[in-house]
Amino acid sequence: MSLKKASIIIILILLIDQISKIYIKTHFQLAETVEVFTWFKIHFIENDGMAWGTKLSDFFTFISDKSAKLFLTLFRIVAVTGIGFWLVDVTKKKKSKILVFAIAIIFAGALGNILDSVFYGVLFSGSNMQIATFLPEGGGYAEVFHGKVVDMLYFPIWSGVLPEWLPVIGGKYVSFFDPVFNVADVAISTGIGILIVFNKKAFKDSSKTETPYSELHNNQA
Repeated sequence: MSLKKASIIIILILLIDQISKIYIKTHFQLAETVEVFTWFKIHFIENDGMAWGTKLSDFFTFISDKSAKLFLTLFRIVAVTGIGFWLVDVTKKKKSKILVFAIAIIFAGALGNILDSVFYGVLFSGSNMQIATFLPEGGGYAEVFHGKVVDMLYFPIWSGVLPEWLPVIGGKYVSFFDPVFNVADVAISTGIGILIVFNKKAFKDSSKTETPYSELHNNQA
């Protein structure tokens, strides 16, 4: 797969991701929910940290939330830059299409969430008890690099008490699936999943070709 095709995939994912986030941000209040199906809801939350809202300051108590957020955003920028160089490298070396596609969608997802972290704080007002406005007169809800990632996809597929006969977890209340995520998260998870499931195909060296039998026979003659 060429870099041009990979770029088109990246742009498409970014457009879907950002359009969905901007729509939610400008039409929903924080924690507002719309039920699409019983197993799928649009539920607006904002993630100030890593996966499932975890913050670096939760692990390193000597770091303030503001400093932890800045460090996390800068780390994400460095990481996505590295992924970008990796993508360019594999396309130049004409690696497998599976590998290029996986890296491209991981890059798109990571970049999509970085845009939230870097710019959303200055572009939008807060969403708590109100619908946010774009480019508010009094300024945004946070400084640059301190924005929150917009999440909205929620799949509460099943919840209930597990049978008592199950070892360890029997009798406990379980809810599946609790995390709320976005299109960018889907892209990252899908890309990583492809690299894990199709590991051998993704990382095979397509530049190496077997010597045809006829050519081998002629050389021996």
